[in-house]
Amino acid sequence: MEITFEILREAGVRMPRPVGSAISIVGALVIGQAAVQAGIVSPAMVIIVSITAIANFATPSFAMAISARLIRFFFMVIAATFGLYGVILGIILLILHLTSLRSLGVPYMTPLAPVTVGNLGDSLIRFPLWATRQRANLIMKKGTQTHAENMAKPSPPTARSIMNRNLKKGDSNDS
Repeated sequence: MEITFEILREAGVRMPRPVGSAISIVGALVIGQAAVQAGIVSPAMVIIVSITAIANFATPSFAMAISARLIRFFFMVIAATFGLYGVILGIILLILHLTSLRSLGVPYMTPLAPVTVGNLGDSLIRFPLWATRQRANLIMKKGTQTHAENMAKPSPPTARSIMNRNLKKGDSNDS
């Protein structure tokens, strides 16, 4: 079902805009209904595939959405082969891969792996640079000055020509 949906999605992208969305929607409905009536798949599988496809559109980054689609196929193959143990094995392999990556010499999963207690504050919610008190331990030497000492809190611009313009008597904003 996932492969069929991906084929319909690619066909819809390559067609002219008004026709492409109609082909994707009608094709998914027709193929899903035919697969259920033929007994190839269950109605629950059609619902799960459609929820997965809709959730894929909620991904904010296109590059991340492509990566998630590829990883989803890997997880489906390993789950079909090994069942629940395969899903757990896939999650372990994914975490091992992410922890082995480095970007500009810094581990990708920093500060979660390796754990650096002093930097866990920015793990879930990133504070603005002007509000940070310390730099990351893996990036800078210990005892290096903070961001906040060299950076002022941003303020709104002082010149607001649109808001501060003086309208002459008798002028209106309709023009």
